[in-house]
Amino acid sequence: MRRALDLLYLGAGYAAGVFMVAIFAIMMVMSVGRQFAINIPAGDDFASWCMAAMAFLGLAHTFKRGEMIRVGLLLERLHGRTKQIAEIVALGIATAFILYFTRYAVQMTYDSWRFNDVAQGVVALPLWIPQLGFAGGLGILSIALIDEMVSVVGGNRPSYERGSPDETPDEFIERISQGGGG
Repeated sequence: MRRALDLLYLGAGYAAGVFMVAIFAIMMVMSVGRQFAINIPAGDDFASWCMAAMAFLGLAHTFKRGEMIRVGLLLERLHGRTKQIAEIVALGIATAFILYFTRYAVQMTYDSWRFNDVAQGVVALPLWIPQLGFAGGLGILSIALIDEMVSVVGGNRPSYERGSPDETPDEFIERISQGGGG
């Protein structure tokens, strides 16, 4: 199960990277294409849809790797059982909010499919297609938050937690060489 979840988060991260490359390609073709009278119909729309997919699909991977900005001023000062309880409460609140947003994102995507909503731009693309990245990314983030909360409730250290801010680069390298997380 652990391996499947980690592959899910990694796959979503790679998908976010693919969308980032797609944004670059679209923008370059649109910029350079002007010199040669090449135009991508609704290129701005495609770039913005790729941007939304990239942002939301990258959330779970970013969260699990500890790269997401989070407020840890209080949690860094706590220790032992108090810190674990505070982490569980924080993860519980985050999970509740993300599940709420995920429910409505999935509902919006489903409604777009059900009512055959199409984009208003040059290309009449069904809206549920670009909305899949948004809803899917939030769904994967929901899974990551629940996964992390179960892990912390089980007494494990959060995967997103980095070493001590006072840790020197040598201590970091030593911890990594001994098999510790990065």
